[in-house]
Amino acid sequence: MVSQIRFLMCAPDHYDVDYVINPWMEGNIHKSSRDRAVEQWNKLYHVIKDHAIVDLVAPEKGWPDMVFSANAGLVLGENVVLSRFLHKERQGEEPYFQQWFEQNGFNVYTLPKDLPFEGAGDALLDREGRWLWAGYGFRSELDSHPYLAKWLDIEVISLRLMDERFYHLDTCFCPLANGYLLYYPGAFDSYSNRVIEMRVAPEKRIAIVEADAVNFACNAVNVESIVIMNKASESLKSRLAEVGFQVIETPLTEFLKAGGAAKCLTLRVTEPIGEEIYANASVESRVIRMEGHLLDAGLINRALDLIVEMGGSFQVLKFNLGEQRQSTSAAEVRVSAPSHEVMEEIISQLIDLGAVDLPQDERDTRLEPVIQAGVAPDDFYVSTIYPTEVRVNREWLKVQNQRMDGAIAISQTANGIVAKCKLLRDLEIGDKVVVDVFGIRTVRKAESREQRNSQEFSFMSSGVSSERRVEIVVEQVAWELRKIKDSGGKVVVTAGPVVIHTGGGEHLCRLVREGYVQGLLGGNAIAVHDMEQNILGTSLGVDMKRGVAVRGGHRHHLKVINTVRRFGSIAKAVEAGVVKSGVMYECVKNNIPFSLAGSIRDDGPLPDTQMNLILAQQEYSKIIEGADMILMLSSMLHSIGVGNMTPAGVKMVCVDINPAVVTKLSDRGSIESVGVVTDVGLFLSLLTQQLDKLTSPYVANVG
Repeated sequence: MVSQIRFLMCAPDHYDVDYVINPWMEGNIHKSSRDRAVEQWNKLYHVIKDHAIVDLVAPEKGWPDMVFSANAGLVLGENVVLSRFLHKERQGEEPYFQQWFEQNGFNVYTLPKDLPFEGAGDALLDREGRWLWAGYGFRSELDSHPYLAKWLDIEVISLRLMDERFYHLDTCFCPLANGYLLYYPGAFDSYSNRVIEMRVAPEKRIAIVEADAVNFACNAVNVESIVIMNKASESLKSRLAEVGFQVIETPLTEFLKAGGAAKCLTLRVTEPIGEEIYANASVESRVIRMEGHLLDAGLINRALDLIVEMGGSFQVLKFNLGEQRQSTSAAEVRVSAPSHEVMEEIISQLIDLGAVDLPQDERDTRLEPVIQAGVAPDDFYVSTIYPTEVRVNREWLKVQNQRMDGAIAISQTANGIVAKCKLLRDLEIGDKVVVDVFGIRTVRKAESREQRNSQEFSFMSSGVSSERRVEIVVEQVAWELRKIKDSGGKVVVTAGPVVIHTGGGEHLCRLVREGYVQGLLGGNAIAVHDMEQNILGTSLGVDMKRGVAVRGGHRHHLKVINTVRRFGSIAKAVEAGVVKSGVMYECVKNNIPFSLAGSIRDDGPLPDTQMNLILAQQEYSKIIEGADMILMLSSMLHSIGVGNMTPAGVKMVCVDINPAVVTKLSDRGSIESVGVVTDVGLFLSLLTQQLDKLTSPYVANVG
């Protein structure tokens, strides 16, 4: 019995691969056989006609992809949303499909001219008529989804495509009768996969493997219990048979060369309207404004890339380019996201780049009280390294104690309302915490190109330097150190034991002794091996002068720990003359504060090592306060911890032989940070040599 379901098809009279607009077309220009294509299309046509009704639209010369009629538009009941093709190579098909729909009695809706949407290739109805699955990411824009919801009066669920091979939703996603779903999870981002799993029960989901996906098993035509496709593995056919579907294979290899198969070659034009469907699209849109040197600093590109990478879409509404080199630019961008959850993530990241959410610019931040000590309300705003302001009672307040990974607490004091960054553990019952992203902005410096270039040694922009650039970085760091010293500033060093193992200890001693360092942070090991070297001449039991292990050397560090424990502290061991040189000696003798944070792997530990993690964090934070520069020397965990505590504006240099460590710290977002992939001993040696060559421009102003 033939079903009353109707499909629209277009004969392949003019089909060929004439251009490349998807990965499947690459290498296949004019390599398709017209005869085989006609033969394969006719077989598909007759297979479908055996089970359903097929209408035809006349092919037009010059439009070879018109054969893929699934992209003509999206039909629901008597309404159709006409496609707006992304690529000019297909845009000429639109009037022909529009004419066919109008001649056959459909109400045709047309999207704005510059809003791509590619019909039933990117929009598929749940086969029980409950909602519309809509794809975006390659051919269709997210902003088209609210139009679909409104015009078709149906709930739209947005899914983001991630694999360019599966550029249309119907290439990797096929709703089947009775609520079943055939799909390839690898084509979607994690958020979309989660949405699919929330909507479709586990027993109804038929997830396929890549081998079936690349044969376009999901690009199938479903007529009740029949599934027509190019090719399926035996295991997939068995799985479909188990739930009541019969697979009919009909080769479509000539059309795979253009990136299409059975579903692409058909458009279902009898889509029933469910009785309980309703218009709803979870797509959320906001308008942001950015000001500054958007092109010079690359901010606008970073913002637009971020929106897309996080699953959103954008439209640049205004862009006013500065007329002079010193002028700033301004942009207004509409941001769209598939849900409020994704939008909040995007806006939070854009705030870090200095963007202001325009509709919220005149709205106070949202506050919720802390009802359990040490626990923030849900959806609390997570603070960043950048100076931040929040709008409370129509006034913008600067957030105090700026740091990343905290909450912003608002409190009433004798001096008025105060906004302050707090760690979660420090939140108290009654604190009001900023939630959501309303009424929040970060303050970014708006330096022009001329301002940046006017300084002989402007600090390097964020990045990772390889060995060949070490000397350039060293020159800049030395200049900054001299400038900070002469102006009474503060430099804090975070150091790991590798500093000692690589022979950098003597150079670090000199930096401390000559007043270039005002604080030292590290763990138990840096202090232990520093004192081991200066008491016993070894580091990890290796003779530092000869480079060979000494007999019993593996016990040396424990002997040093035991000795210091006998005196009660490093300072007392120095005073007793047991420790006569080294980094810790110079810190004690020059009254340089230091903090050693312990860990589960520490031997001893030294009496100065703080084994209470929370107290260690507090000590670190106190020493960092007011720092102008932080040198991070081969200590991954301690350096990352310090980086999280440090606000923007503090110059940071991370030196490590491991590129992953350097990248991790450089990626924290500060524009005044640089990573150097090199031996830390070499770096310190070059640094002290460069300091000997410099004459600071601030010397004349001292004293």
